[in-house]
Amino acid sequence: MAAVGRIHSIQSLGAVDGPGLRCTLFLQGCLLRCAYCHNPDTWNFTGGAEYTPEQAAAKALRFRPYFGKKGGVTTTGGEPLAQPEFVAELFSLLHREGVHTALDTSGICDLSRAEEVLRCTDLVLADLKFLTAENYHTYCGADFERVLDFLALTERMSVPLWIRHVVVPGLTDGEQHIRQVAQAARRYSNLQKIELLPFRKLCLEKYRALGIPFPLEDTPEMGGEALERLRQLIK
Repeated sequence: MAAVGRIHSIQSLGAVDGPGLRCTLFLQGCLLRCAYCHNPDTWNFTGGAEYTPEQAAAKALRFRPYFGKKGGVTTTGGEPLAQPEFVAELFSLLHREGVHTALDTSGICDLSRAEEVLRCTDLVLADLKFLTAENYHTYCGADFERVLDFLALTERMSVPLWIRHVVVPGLTDGEQHIRQVAQAARRYSNLQKIELLPFRKLCLEKYRALGIPFPLEDTPEMGGEALERLRQLIK
């Protein structure tokens, strides 16, 4: 019997979630509480709408004329690896159709179940949020060692890896810190790309609607010029 998944929303043409144009599926449910999370409306595991893998694949394939061979389908969230059976079946169906699959994940997961997902994953977009166990605990409520274990698994399975890092003013924007992020990322032989993403506050209305305080409400957004200077450091 096919695993039933819960999907918060589907973006038909995403340009920032992997190569080419992507159909991006935002899955419901996440155990982390990252200080700069943009999607607090995906935290609840009982939210969203139910889909079978077949239904989700059919929905995504409707956009194939747009994403073609250069793009594909990305699962994000929320945390896709909180629904590993569903994502594994979905990616397997998409592979049968010759569609490129990308997994956007924090890496906090059950490794044995993640392995099945990775067998049908063409690209992992791994969110490396911090570089210490203390900061992971403080700003995400997560265990850094589990992230490292997941990254090691992608390397053992030779799954292409992009490491992404959100640059937050006053928190993760130091030049030395960015160099250390790049150094940590380049330890993995399957690394293809490092992406520095700007901290934004477009999520504020979501937090207010949900009655949840946004921990970084008083933090300024990351400026384009400042971000570009940091990107130059890791080229």
